[in-house]
Amino acid sequence: MRPAEVVGLREEDCYLPEMGWGTLTLRETRPVSGKKWTDSGKRHDKRGLKAREVNSDRPVPAPPLLVEILRAHIKEFGRAKDGRIFQNERGDVLGTFSYWRVWQEARPIGLPPDKVTSLLGRRPYDLRHTCITNWLNAGVPVAEVARRAGNSPEVIHRRYEGCIDGHEELNNRKIERAMGWGEDD
Repeated sequence: MRPAEVVGLREEDCYLPEMGWGTLTLRETRPVSGKKWTDSGKRHDKRGLKAREVNSDRPVPAPPLLVEILRAHIKEFGRAKDGRIFQNERGDVLGTFSYWRVWQEARPIGLPPDKVTSLLGRRPYDLRHTCITNWLNAGVPVAEVARRAGNSPEVIHRRYEGCIDGHEELNNRKIERAMGWGEDD
C-alpha cells in the first residue's frame, strides 16, 4: 500500500480473521499537501485512490503476519473517531514526519546491516518498491502484482523491470544453460 492509503485505512475496511489471509479494502487516500493547497484547509485532504474512478476501491490481500499485527495494533491503540486504524496522539491523521521518525528508529532493527543505508532503507515508501520487486522475484505474474499494488501492468514493467536485486548470478546461470555453456543438470 502507499503511505497515503495506509493512513486512510479504517477498521471497517479490513477483514482480519483469527487465522489465515485477510483483506484490506482501500477506499481513500490522505496525501499530504499542506493547508494552503487543500480544499479542506487541513494538511491531509481525503481523496479517492490513485488512478481510479471516484468512489472505487481496491481490495488488497493481507498475509497472516500482517493480519496478526493489525489485530494487535487495533487492540492496543484502538482507532480514530472516524474508524481509521492509524492516528497520531490527538486522533488526527498520522503525518509523514511521524512514520518517518519511526522508520529511522526501526530500520537498523528490522533490516540486515548491509541494507540499512541501501535504497531499501532510505524512505518508508521504498518498502513498497521492495515489496513489489519481491513479488516479481517470487514469480507472481505481472498482472497480479499490478492488481495488488494498484498499478497497471505497464507501470510495473516500466518502473520495476531491471530493479530486481541480487539475481545477476542466477540470471547468468540461466543464460549459460540456454547457450549450452553451463554444467549439465
